[in-house]
Formats: sequence, C-alpha cells, structure tokens
Amino acid sequence: MSKKKIIILVLAILVIIIAILFRIFSMASVGEYKVEDVLALTDKQADIEKTFESEGYTLEKPNVILNPYGNSPLTALVIFETEDSEEVNVTIKGKDKLSTYQHTFDKEKIHYIPVYGLYAGTENEVLIKAGDDENIVKIKTEDLPDDFIIPTSVSKDESKLNNDLYFFTPSSSGYTCAYDVNGDVRWYLDERAIWEINRLKNGHLLLSTERLVNTPYYSTGLYEMDMLGKIYTEYSLPGGYHHDYFEMENGNILVASDDFDNDYGTVEDYIVELDRQTGNIVKTIDLKDILNMEDGKSENWTNYDWFHNNSVWYDEKTNSVTLSGRHQDAVINIDYDTLEINWILGDSTNFSKEYQKYFFKLINGEWQWSQHAAMILPNGDVFVFDNGNNKSKNKDEYVKAEDSYSRGVIYKIDTDNMTAEQVFEYGKERGSEFYSPYISDVDYLGDIHYIVHSGGISYTNGKINNQPAGLANADKLVSDTVELLDDEVIFEMILPTNNYRVEKMSLYGDGKFELGKAKELGSLGTTKIDDQKFTFMMAGKDIDDEYKSHNISIKKEKDRLVVSGTFKKGTPVNVILYKDMMENIYLMRVSKTPYTALCVDLGEDSDDENITATKYINKDGLIGKYTVYIEINGVLYNTNKYVKF
Repeated sequence: MSKKKIIILVLAILVIIIAILFRIFSMASVGEYKVEDVLALTDKQADIEKTFESEGYTLEKPNVILNPYGNSPLTALVIFETEDSEEVNVTIKGKDKLSTYQHTFDKEKIHYIPVYGLYAGTENEVLIKAGDDENIVKIKTEDLPDDFIIPTSVSKDESKLNNDLYFFTPSSSGYTCAYDVNGDVRWYLDERAIWEINRLKNGHLLLSTERLVNTPYYSTGLYEMDMLGKIYTEYSLPGGYHHDYFEMENGNILVASDDFDNDYGTVEDYIVELDRQTGNIVKTIDLKDILNMEDGKSENWTNYDWFHNNSVWYDEKTNSVTLSGRHQDAVINIDYDTLEINWILGDSTNFSKEYQKYFFKLINGEWQWSQHAAMILPNGDVFVFDNGNNKSKNKDEYVKAEDSYSRGVIYKIDTDNMTAEQVFEYGKERGSEFYSPYISDVDYLGDIHYIVHSGGISYTNGKINNQPAGLANADKLVSDTVELLDDEVIFEMILPTNNYRVEKMSLYGDGKFELGKAKELGSLGTTKIDDQKFTFMMAGKDIDDEYKSHNISIKKEKDRLVVSGTFKKGTPVNVILYKDMMENIYLMRVSKTPYTALCVDLGEDSDDENITATKYINKDGLIGKYTVYIEINGVLYNTNKYVKF
C-alpha cells in the first residue's frame, strides 16, 4: 500500500473516531429531564371541541356547556338538533329592558348557540325559540372571583341609553370585562388581556394575547376571539404588541409594535402593518426616521422611550396615519405612502426649527398634554384624551396635580391655513377629581355622542398623584367613565381601579361561531444570541441552595423557551443552550430598564432590590436538543434539563 493511501486511510479513521466521540459527548451533554411543556390556549381548545356533542340533544333537552373554553365564565354554548332547518332566537333575561339581550341565529339543523351576558352567581333564564317551539333554559353560574372590581357608583338617564355594554381593559388590578348600564358584570375573561379591545368587521373581538414578549407589558401579539373565548387566529409579531391597533379597510391590521434590536435601544416608536391572511409584516414605520428624538420633551421623556406612541389611527380619506406621542405632547399625522409628516397637533415648544411648519396655530382653547387615544372623526376633526400633565414643557410653569384636570377634547383643523380650533371639551369643569396623568380613552359613538374615560386617577395618602399609579405607590385608584350626548352626561360609572380603555359595544356582533383549529400566523422572530462559544464539554455545578433561592422556572411554550427567576438588581445572569460542543449564550436582563414606561402596572414581583426577570428564547433558528445551563454571577449551573425544538 502506498504512503498516500496509508495517509488517506489514517485520516478517514481519525474522522470516524472524532465523529463517534463527537456524538458520545453530544449525547452525554443532553440533560436527563425534558423541560416542562406549557399547553397553549389554541391547543387546549382543539381538545375541548372534541367533547361538543349534538347527537341526541333537542331543544327540550339541549347540551348546555357553561364556560365552554374555560376562559369566559359568563357564557355558555347550547347545542341541540332540529328535524328541519330552523332559525333560532335567543333572549337572555336581565333585570330590566336595558339589561335584556336578544339575538337571532341563521337557519341550521345542528345548532351551536353561543349564550353571552349571563349574571354571575345566578340561575339565569335563557329563552330559546326554534321555529314554533321554545324552551326556557336555566343556566347556573359561579360567583365572581373575590378580587373582581365592582362599581362604586353608577348614574344614568335610561331614556337616552340602549342596552350596549361597556367593555373595559385593566391597567392594574381587574379583569378584561363588560358591564351593563346597571353596572352589573355580564362578561369577563379569566385570561388577562390588556390594551385595546374592539370588534372587527367580521364580528370577532381583537385583543392582546396573555403572553409577554418583553417586560413590562409588551404582549406576543393579538388574538381574534369570540365572546365564548374561542380563538380563531393568533397573530405573533417579533416586536410584540402594545397600546393600540387599527383594522384597515383592506382587512390588514396596523399595530403599535417595537423593534427591540434597534441600535438606539428605543421602544414604542415602531408601527407595523400586519397582513391579516398570512401574518406577515408588509410595512413598517420607524418614527426615528421621521422625528427628532430630542425634540418636544415632556417630563416623562427618556432616551429609550422618547415618543411613547399610545394610539394608531388610519384615515382612508387622506391615506394618513395619526399617532399619539405622549412623551412629546404631540399628535402627528403622516402620509401612509411617503411617510412624510402632514401635520403635528400640540405645543411646538422645544421642537426644532425644521418641524415648526408642521404645527397648527391654535385659534381658541388650549393644547393637549401627554395625550392618549387620538382619532380622526368622520368630519376630519381630531378627538383626543388630554391627560393634562403639567400643562407646560417649562418646569417653572408646571401645574400641580391638585390644580390640574384631564379632559376629552376635539379640535377642528384647517390644513390649508394650518389653524386649529377647539370645538368640544369635557373634564375641565371636573377639576382634579377627573385628573388622570396616564392611560385613558375617548370614543366617538356618533355626532355629539361621545365617551370620555379618565382611567388613571390615583391618590397616595389622600393626595392626587401626578404620576402613574405604579410609580406613585398609590393607595387609592379611580376609573371614571362618562358618556355624553349633546353635551349632557347620560351615563357615568366609577370603579375603584385603573382601566386602560373603554369601548361601548353590543353584546352580540355579526360574527358566526365556528368549530375548528385556530390559525397561528406570524412569528416571534429569532432571538439574538449575545455570545457563542465552542466548548468540548460543559461542566456545570449541580443545583444547590443558592440556585434554589432564585426560584428559577424553566418552561417550554409552543414557540419558545421561557426562563424566569428572582435576582438582586444588576446580577449578571446568562441562559445557555448547549448542543454539539457549541454554547448559545443569552443575556437575561435583571433590571427595570430600559423598558419601564409603566402605562400599566402588571403587578410583577419586584422591589428596589429584587427583580423578577424573564428571558424568552424563540424557537426560530433552533433545531434539535439543547441542554439548559444557567450562569448566575459567574457560577455555571447544570439544570439537568433539555429542550427540543
């Protein structure tokens, strides 16, 4: 055998040996126990629907399933069959005319009838008619949870109201829920959804997922859901969702999102258009490319939350998007095609010379401050909730909370002459009792018919606060919702909590209940690897009391690994996924910054010294089995667990 052949043979043998050793060490590196799987809501409902039986059930003896999906306790699904195809009419009996609800369902032989608006802790009577037959179905519900928020005050003019409900989303303690005109709870979700809640054109609700993509309140995306809690589509976004969305005429959704990997480390300055059919992002708006980050600073301005966009509104007539920058006291309107600024509404103090031409001259009234919920009305007017923080950009002129007020305000704008005229306001006459330095909402119900919701009122030791409740250590919370018709208050409800938004909607929309698996569209994207190392074999320390003291939790959701624990502020913590002699190192941020806008208080278990930190590692880009290691303050621990993607 020639020397060349011998060398080739030796090299081949070495390659085989190395491959065998590589596989042995790789197998040895895999942890003994699989990370616990968390079943997604979309997976749970697929199993639940297998139990929805109709055969053998009639109108006289229907199959009644209370809270069918396990997350909407004041709803039921009534299932039965009829010999002929029949239209079904349902009446949910209330305490009076304004709290009684009716709905008619299309002709079918097999009937899946969603029943909404049940009272808690009550044997409800539901009248169901199918053709010439009818039956009163009695449905007993459980009491409300002990921590449920009940109104402290409700006043109304019944002659000017209908039986629509008031849907609330929480910002502190409380549930996503709906109250009727009497202040009775008629619907709520067990799974917490924050931010906007509204009804799509197809009749379904669109609301935030219950999962976070980043602290303190950025959710993974949106659920298209019905009132039963049935999810039809889950939309996931790499930058998550916060504050607001808007359903465009083409069916796509404009979403207030984030780009967490941007070079400036900023948040709440990024908007995306989400393709409704695919979940793909088809357009992005980065406000850093449009505005000067250093301009128009309010008291709450920070270098990472410089704009704090809290509303998104698309106007088809002008093909423009209106956004609300709380930390610049500015409502901006941009051309949707060119992304060029059309106008800016607000005080122009501290804005660069190049932007002054975009500001309106105020003819009468006063400007808004730290505003929320900016929208364009059908006649082109601008409607906002003016939180009224400080009422100046000059610290020497700041107005104290006890002397301040919040209000709903409408401006009539003239874009030819660049003038703005205040044509409506409510709240100024209420003084500081209506002062909400954060969150809150306004809604347009029709000409001269509005909702003004001051949702962030709070007190500490009897003194009204000038900061969000979570930052002010508030000991008393108030949410005050007012409905006005022709400048007259026709409804007011006060709750002992803080609520982000309120929408007035009917109990039943036009959406049709359908069985079937939920669609999962979009993606959370690829998690950035902070460092990567080649290591022949990992040798971590066994779990000890120090490790246990951090209350570390490791779980696998359908699309990511979730690692959380409690650490002293600033503790260096890394999550390491090890496979095939390669470490993927992910930094866990043990800090309340940079994402501390705190428009909602999620009640996280944190204090000045200890932070409950979480690291989300998305499955995109990861394939195979990885052993999970955690490095705390330089000490490497082998969790003895593996995760498989």
